[in-house]
Amino acid sequence: MTFLYYLFIVVHVIVCLFLIAVILLQQGKSADLAGAFGGQGSQTAFGPRSAANLLTRTTTWAAVIFMVTSIGLTILMQKHAGSGHSVLEGTPTTQSAPAKK
Repeated sequence: MTFLYYLFIVVHVIVCLFLIAVILLQQGKSADLAGAFGGQGSQTAFGPRSAANLLTRTTTWAAVIFMVTSIGLTILMQKHAGSGHSVLEGTPTTQSAPAKK
């Protein structure tokens, strides 16, 4: 395989882990635990609205990179598989005689 293939795999795995972390950091529609008890919500370093925008944009870009690397890996694997290799390569073939009635 080529260097490009391994580079795509490394980038793909890093983006997958990053995407999981960013999605888990986002708040649900019901806000957080403080919202359940009537609180104002937690104060974040970004402020309540800008944090949502930053995480939403980060999630979008990570998803786009994930899709691009997925398509790239599919194309690279297709080129590698199309080079004459087969799953059954090297398996002995036997032909059986047709059954008589």
